[in-house]
Amino acid sequence: MTSTSATASGNLLRTATSPYLRQHADNPVAWHEWGPAALAAARKSDKPIFLSIGYAACHWCHVMAHESFEDPAIAAILNDHFINIKVDREERPDLDEIYMQATLALNQGQGGWPMSVWLTPDLKPFFAGTYFPPRARYGRPGFVELCEAVAKAWREHRTDIVTQAERLTEVVREGLQPGGVPGAALTLATVDEAAETLASGFDTVSGGMLSGTTNKFPPSMALEVLLRAAHRRPAEDKARARYLHMLTLTLDHMAAGGIYDQLGGGIHRYSTDVEWHVPHFEKMLYDQALVTRIYLDAFQYTARPLYARIAREICDYVLDDLTAPEGGFYSTRDADSEGEEGRYYVWTRAEVLAALGEEDGVLFCAHYDVRDSGNWRDPHHPQVPKNVLRALRDVDCCSKMLSVDKAELCERLGRARRQLLTLRAGRVAPARDEKILCEWNGQMIATLARAGTVLDEPRYVAAATRAADFILQHQWCAGRLHRSYHDGRTLPVAFLSDYACFIDGLLELYEATFEPRWLDMAATLHTATQQHYGDAREGGFFFTADDHEALIARSKDLRDAAVPSGNSVHLLNLLRLGALLGDHAAQKCAAQMLVTFARAVRQSPWSSERFLCGVEFATAGPVEIAVVGPRADERTQALLRTVYACYLPNRVLAWHDPAQPNTRLPMLANRPPLDGQPTAYVCRRGTCAPPVTTPAALAALLT
Repeated sequence: MTSTSATASGNLLRTATSPYLRQHADNPVAWHEWGPAALAAARKSDKPIFLSIGYAACHWCHVMAHESFEDPAIAAILNDHFINIKVDREERPDLDEIYMQATLALNQGQGGWPMSVWLTPDLKPFFAGTYFPPRARYGRPGFVELCEAVAKAWREHRTDIVTQAERLTEVVREGLQPGGVPGAALTLATVDEAAETLASGFDTVSGGMLSGTTNKFPPSMALEVLLRAAHRRPAEDKARARYLHMLTLTLDHMAAGGIYDQLGGGIHRYSTDVEWHVPHFEKMLYDQALVTRIYLDAFQYTARPLYARIAREICDYVLDDLTAPEGGFYSTRDADSEGEEGRYYVWTRAEVLAALGEEDGVLFCAHYDVRDSGNWRDPHHPQVPKNVLRALRDVDCCSKMLSVDKAELCERLGRARRQLLTLRAGRVAPARDEKILCEWNGQMIATLARAGTVLDEPRYVAAATRAADFILQHQWCAGRLHRSYHDGRTLPVAFLSDYACFIDGLLELYEATFEPRWLDMAATLHTATQQHYGDAREGGFFFTADDHEALIARSKDLRDAAVPSGNSVHLLNLLRLGALLGDHAAQKCAAQMLVTFARAVRQSPWSSERFLCGVEFATAGPVEIAVVGPRADERTQALLRTVYACYLPNRVLAWHDPAQPNTRLPMLANRPPLDGQPTAYVCRRGTCAPPVTTPAALAALLT
């Protein structure tokens, strides 16, 4: 969609749906949105395309915008030589995926945002990079010199460029098409081997995955694989103990570190050091969903109150800060405020003591590592001693060190956090990207629905319900999803991940509420997914729909990166739908996926974590639980609470009121109450245990 409202420079972003694109609406660059008009302009002018891809919360995107895109002289070079297109990667992950593949190929596996790619008018990439300073520095070429060199090469060496673009396009196509090996379906042994591979990459001091740099991202999906692998092993198994140690070590350090917002809740995107201390301060909705999910799983498995607290605080953060009045969830909080990354979140010791007073201030500073000299050097103001809050000393240590009763210390620290949070709320907050993405909302709906049951918090289920209703009201149009919503407008395109994640959310909502409409809608969305994204010939699902615009590649990707891939999420959806609805076609489709993606998973288990969870579900089999009894009956509720409290990664749960007409779910067929009491039935791999009527008996079956 191309704006009809342009600035004097020819910039066409003023009425874009994306807040990120609107941030560039006043640039002197003649920006276009991606669309037919922009692509036609490139073909007509015979100019190469300069494609800039980023997102609203991206710090270096802002830096490059301020340094280059706001500079009239640099804009003149761009406008003279290129058709300039700005893309929000969160709205158009299809374009981001394709051209990131090219960027990685040209830069020895290095990529990121802002992504800067030069294309021929027929959309084939021939040069790419990430952030470029306006003039050469940091060991990077200058953007001005680079643009002039590309323009000169286009004029004088067109044939060479076209040849390179053709070769690179083939590399991109091959990279986005993982192949299958017939007869080599994945097994539980594959999951166990992958768990061992993942475990070998964990930091044994501070937890998390070592990647060859100091940056650490929350390894939520890798921890899912380790916990599943541990769960299947006997208590005395050494690998089980090692996997659980990695889980708790990582979650404990993340909870204590600066990557976790110690005042307001919520998780930042990643840590810039191996100790989880100084984060990259942006907050992404998908991280809140994924990190909460693993804390909930860990709480079910270990019963540690810390994990329930962190999960609860992240959910509360989302409800307080990332929830639209109509019910959907916003995308991100920026890292920057007042032109500085992290300014909103950091403190000096003097600020803390002035706000809390000497006595409480000393307690707070001791617990949260607030020093006169600072615990972080802000690159914007290296001379100012700033502190990123982290729980460096636990409460027991501080209680002994300061000779303060533990209960009193906890009460005073809680009061201090509330005081400082109120004070922080008076600062200039980082910008919030208020577009509502179907994919990320689906992830958050699933997590909130699960959190509501695990933590016995009905308001989380209510929030998930409102968000699902919002998506169905505003982003489900004529039998198709629309990925993005902002200011009353939608982007009429969606991807496999939008369908898969929303189906996941609806299935979790069904298991939290047992309202048939959620299961019915999940089945409807699955039908649309199969029709428009399914590969009937080779199995699996394409990222784009069958009627999507023609691009240089149509990917069928499996890679779990910052978010799980659509294929990974939908594998689990198929398995759950198959069990709940008795859908043999869904089960067959899931089985085919284990073959289609077998080679890709074996070659790269560290980028297939959520898919491996699906492999474990498919090969270990579901735990099918049917609860029969009046919903309002406390005995029925007690049985459901028992189920929700257990770590059962392959659980499929259904409920039925025996006073109502027969249900259509096979799981509930021929499941009468036992002796007139609310009753639970538990089946594994086609074998059912005798029905039980007490929470204790049910817990024994489940554990």
